[in-house]
Amino acid sequence: MTVRIVTDSACELPDDVVDSLGITVVPLRIRFGDEELVDREQLSVAEFWRRCGSSDELPSTAAPSPGRFEQAYRSLITDGASGIVSIHLSGELSATLQSARTAAAAIDGEVPIEVVDSRSITVGLGLTVTALAERARDGASLDELTSLADSLIDRTRVLGALDTLEYLKKGGRIGAAQAVLGALLSIKPLIAIEDGKVEAAGKQRTRGRAVRFVLDRVRDEPAIERLAVMHADCDDVDDVVRQLSELHDGEILVGEIGPVIGAHAGPGTIGVVYHVPS
Repeated sequence: MTVRIVTDSACELPDDVVDSLGITVVPLRIRFGDEELVDREQLSVAEFWRRCGSSDELPSTAAPSPGRFEQAYRSLITDGASGIVSIHLSGELSATLQSARTAAAAIDGEVPIEVVDSRSITVGLGLTVTALAERARDGASLDELTSLADSLIDRTRVLGALDTLEYLKKGGRIGAAQAVLGALLSIKPLIAIEDGKVEAAGKQRTRGRAVRFVLDRVRDEPAIERLAVMHADCDDVDDVVRQLSELHDGEILVGEIGPVIGAHAGPGTIGVVYHVPS
């Protein structure tokens, strides 16, 4: 059985990882006013951040259409896929999952398609996608892959530190007075993904303390199976990776935060993603 993995551009995996593992990525769409662009195809991460820096309003994101998913599924079937696992960013945060389910229903009976809610975003989704693609490459069955997905979803941890309150202000999540006070006090909010939602995880007074808090979370884990760093246009990402390499012997995946979470978190956001053992 040849099972292929489909995901969406919220996974924020590097192109070389996507290409080497044969992962199909269906992109979300990004709107700047009346202009709509396809994530990663018509809009690079660098261009997204450049536009955000010059705009007083946040861009919005839109889920891929069911037709875009159906096109991806049918292309894989034509290429010989006998099963598909389609895993996507949290259904609590986007209509992407529903678009995938609608497309899968349209192909019902041709090949089995399992549509999975990762209950995560950014590289939290990406790490699980990578693990599934590696197992699929090794010949795992559809049932084995869906079972692995369920296990990894429960064992995924995502923690990030925001560098600015400006984007929370732009998005209406905090008031202007709170943003000004937070900036004066150098407040760095911490966020975590809990059951598919973005939740507050505390705050630190400086970026250095916020980064240490994130690193300490990894240090405090008895064991981890995979580790990744996610960052939004950060100058200090190499130093964070270096410090993490002292805590983890395996490869550290680095993913760039783009429009899906970047529009709300802002540049400078940095975090860690990992799987804890079962």
